[in-house]
Amino acid sequence: MKLNIRRNLVIRDEIFQLAGQTAEPPLRRLAVISVVENPYLDRYEPKLTPLVDASVELGHAMAARAKAELNGTLVESYGKGGLVGLRGEQEHANALLTTAFANPFRDMIGNAKAWISSVTKIAAPGDSIDIPVNNIHDINVRSHYDAMSLTLANIPMPDEIAVIFCLFSRGRIGARVGGMTHDEAKKSATA
Repeated sequence: MKLNIRRNLVIRDEIFQLAGQTAEPPLRRLAVISVVENPYLDRYEPKLTPLVDASVELGHAMAARAKAELNGTLVESYGKGGLVGLRGEQEHANALLTTAFANPFRDMIGNAKAWISSVTKIAAPGDSIDIPVNNIHDINVRSHYDAMSLTLANIPMPDEIAVIFCLFSRGRIGARVGGMTHDEAKKSATA
């Protein structure tokens, strides 16, 4: 199966100050989004393997776009999500967000091995979604639990799926709840 991509979007957010605290370095957040036509409208399909297989090419294309947008910015956190238009099923987005889709992002980042937080839902055009993120080396790095809230105008249309991957340059600004640090997780991952 070849996915029909209808739109590509990139959302960049740079936070320099929060709660009176200057962020050094700034928190850079990037959302890379592809909106695809849903091939399984208004019907139940027992096997979604063709979507999983097609997601590999989509993952490579989206990771390449992310790399260009990052322009050398290091990634410490990531997350993924999907919005399925009203004529599809939530499982259609889940089929596009498996490890097969995500591995090109891990390869692009380098040494990213941690499980990737994920969320999907059925949505009307313009509904919001919060994409959860966690550290790229270890999901237990508390300072990197975060989310990116997105509201995409006119997305998804009833016959579409919006596939979203978010990448963050650091943990939360002012994080101070303790636990393992990013550097500790990185050292453990490379040992």
